[in-house]
Amino acid sequence: MEKQEMIDKLRAAIAEEFELEEEKLAPEAPIKETLDLDSLSLVDLIALIEAQTGVKLKGVEVTHILTFEALYDFVYERM
Repeated sequence: MEKQEMIDKLRAAIAEEFELEEEKLAPEAPIKETLDLDSLSLVDLIALIEAQTGVKLKGVEVTHILTFEALYDFVYERM
């Protein structure tokens, strides 16, 4: 899967799961604030990413990622 294809797929899935417009998921947008993440919704986000990409993630890894761009880079590197 190409990187842009992965980004588009994740953006659409995250927007649907968290009931947001895709435009709110700009690369520089802060993940925690944009998605209003708490520990339960973080688990949802990780499960969503794993289901969409097949990449296994640990919650600790994801908590250090601040922006969507960093998240996409992180996931793509592990594909």
